[in-house]
Amino acid sequence: MPTVFRERGFRFFFYSNEGSPREPVHIHVEKDDVEAKFWLRPEVCVAYNDGYDARTLRELAAVVDIQRERIERAWDEYFG
Repeated sequence: MPTVFRERGFRFFFYSNEGSPREPVHIHVEKDDVEAKFWLRPEVCVAYNDGYDARTLRELAAVVDIQRERIERAWDEYFG
């Protein structure tokens, strides 16, 4: 599970086996055994949420939006 970055105790990562065929670029966010998944395109949105409140999801979506290029670059480097 490659970690792309960490911020405020949250780990932003993707799984090394992202399905067959591979899903579009997205990022998982985890902290304290709570996880959410965000699609990056066409706009950042929640794919699923397993425990974050609405405020935290909005804050995480903002971070993902700011870091979108970094996440896409890491995805492309890993999956080639």
